[in-house]
Amino acid sequence: MVKLLEGKPLAEKIKDTIKQKILGSGKKVYLASIQVGENPAADSYIKSQKKNAELLGINYQLHKLGNQTTEGELVEYIEKLNHDPAVNGIIVQMPLPLHMDYKKISGFISADKDVEGMHPANMGKIVFGKAGIIPCTVNAVMELLNATGLEFAGKEVVIVGHSEIVGKPLSLLLLEKLATVTVCHIGTSKAGKLEEHVRRAEVLIVAVGRAGLIKGEWIKEGAVVIDVGINRVGDKIVGDVEFDEAQKRASWITPVPGGVGPLTVTMLMRNLVEAAKL
Repeated sequence: MVKLLEGKPLAEKIKDTIKQKILGSGKKVYLASIQVGENPAADSYIKSQKKNAELLGINYQLHKLGNQTTEGELVEYIEKLNHDPAVNGIIVQMPLPLHMDYKKISGFISADKDVEGMHPANMGKIVFGKAGIIPCTVNAVMELLNATGLEFAGKEVVIVGHSEIVGKPLSLLLLEKLATVTVCHIGTSKAGKLEEHVRRAEVLIVAVGRAGLIKGEWIKEGAVVIDVGINRVGDKIVGDVEFDEAQKRASWITPVPGGVGPLTVTMLMRNLVEAAKL
């Protein structure tokens, strides 16, 4: 029988630990959130962040900047927060206006206050096996994988999607656990080899954002399947994997919604606690 890897129960356990750490420290923890311009999708994520922060006793402050803010002005604002000793963590909300480059902006956040784990220094620590603050979605995936009790050494792990926020750092963390990691991307698909790689995966992680990209019949018997994708199809939210067919073959599988998503904001708050230590 397939087992569902649900994020909410794990998130609640982690929140309890976070709350105890904050209470035990006897210090206020302050997260500065910067939003440039207006975006309904960002508003929803901000609301979730604020709600979670308040439940954990974290001081969450939203700093709203106008859509016409220049990159230089945003960098100045970030530098001000970098030098504010009361601020433990900084997050710049996505998406940014088209005239801004997030990869460039993320490098200006102090590495010790980078709660999203996207600063080049934090990414570099992952490369050298010294991971500290890890990208939130990657952290969520690792928590779900660890919950299976799986021994990773020698396992065939296939990651579909090679983004900076999921595929690349995740592949490095799994290599540290001695898994045999294959990363698939658009080139793999164009070469007609995606199915071939997916069929041999003992652990499959998909983070593309394309509904039904991975056919359920491709899933290896007994595989662990982590679906990071979130896609709206009509009035339904679905993942990148054909869930109904995949669950007939997998040993563990994340539902969409309800798998990776509930853990992501919790990982942001855990990163904040790590940043506060730094």
